[in-house]
Amino acid sequence: MNSHFIITTTDVVQGAESVEYIDVLNVNLVIGINVFADAWASLTDFFGGKSQTYQRRLKQMYDEAQEAIIREAKAKGANAVVGYSVDFDEISGKDKSMLMLTATGTACVVK
Repeated sequence: MNSHFIITTTDVVQGAESVEYIDVLNVNLVIGINVFADAWASLTDFFGGKSQTYQRRLKQMYDEAQEAIIREAKAKGANAVVGYSVDFDEISGKDKSMLMLTATGTACVVK
């Protein structure tokens, strides 16, 4: 997908020299979980096991966030993101349940 773009959780790209740190990037995604998925996840929680529904949603969010942060970085002239970090949270209340993902990283140019 992004063979010439580097994204790493470390603060440096091993074997590369950082040329320029451009900007700190932030991506936030919020996705609703429908009532049926929520009910199924409740049964999985009660009886034990994995929730395929939530796993698929989390994977989808992770992939979307990574694509978005790469797009932002490229738009700023970067060819790498260092210090990439992802955090998931649940937002719930009043019989509503949503998943939130926050991704951050530093856009930079490396050679």
